[in-house]
Amino acid sequence: MKRFLRQILPAALCLSALGGCMKWDYGRTEDFSATERGLFIVNEGMFQYGNATLSYYDPETKTVENEVFHRANAFKLGDVAQSMTLHNGVGWIAVNNSHVVFAVDPDTFREVGRITNLTSPRYIHFVSNEKAYVTQIWDNRIFIVNPKRYEITGYIECPDMTAESGSTEQMVQYGKYLFVNCWSYQNRILKIDTETDRVVGQLTVGIQPASLAMDRNNKLWTVTDGGYEGSPYGYEAPSLYRIDAETFSVEKQFRFRKGDSPSEMQLNGTRDTLYWIDRDVWRMPVAGEQLPVRPFLEYRETKYYGLTVDPANGDVYVADAVDYQQQGVVYRYTAKGEPVDEFHVGVAPGAFCWK
Repeated sequence: MKRFLRQILPAALCLSALGGCMKWDYGRTEDFSATERGLFIVNEGMFQYGNATLSYYDPETKTVENEVFHRANAFKLGDVAQSMTLHNGVGWIAVNNSHVVFAVDPDTFREVGRITNLTSPRYIHFVSNEKAYVTQIWDNRIFIVNPKRYEITGYIECPDMTAESGSTEQMVQYGKYLFVNCWSYQNRILKIDTETDRVVGQLTVGIQPASLAMDRNNKLWTVTDGGYEGSPYGYEAPSLYRIDAETFSVEKQFRFRKGDSPSEMQLNGTRDTLYWIDRDVWRMPVAGEQLPVRPFLEYRETKYYGLTVDPANGDVYVADAVDYQQQGVVYRYTAKGEPVDEFHVGVAPGAFCWK
């Protein structure tokens, strides 16, 4: 049975009730029906070119559909798509430089709502069906939103940040507490009480913690990128940290070499194995006591830019940004590192979302 059913239709009304500050190019739409399990690929596009796109891949049939947001809605996704999250049957796409988070039907790819007037949204985390947090860059606040009404309802002020140096990124919840890594020109993990919407703790780690995840043992993991040579904030060897969520303290620090650039840290479906990119693709059991000495997938003279692990079967997907100007490529491997498939997507594929 076909997973995708498409038909050209006239454009619908322009959703004026949900309007934002951008100008939308409404034209002709396509109908999709992607009801089976699949993988969204969020393609950043080029900064200030407005060419961010959304791709959708069916792992069973090994078919990909590109620019599905544009084709389903008859307007472009925007400028620099950062991330996508699924919650209660709705996909939420943060489009950084367009200051918007779109809500879409994950089967038809049609917009069902949007949250506008954000500074520069990075990620969204749902505390409940009526409250979510949206992290920002170039803002010292985390925005509180009502996802049912698509409205900003408040802010969480982050300590020791200015608007110019503000940077909050990925979020992980443990009980009533939410943890968030502060990345650009920062070196902290914040602890937020989701009942009071206040920062109640902060933990200093290395320079620029770039990823955050929680394993099956309720241990937080973050990897720092160490900054860069000549950075006004400093430059050091990156580190991988294991943090106890209950005590909010560092249990173990794994040190990389200066000049390494670990990023895109991910967990597998059983949350017992870490994966990350550092030129090659690496993996390590969460029970490990030292960094691996051999990569899981070797560098192939290109730019690994995004990473995800299929929670169902452990297949590993690696996004290749090529030169950040042409179509990117996604490589699919088994959990043993055997190649399965490769397919072209949009420009600068940087994030994934499983459905």
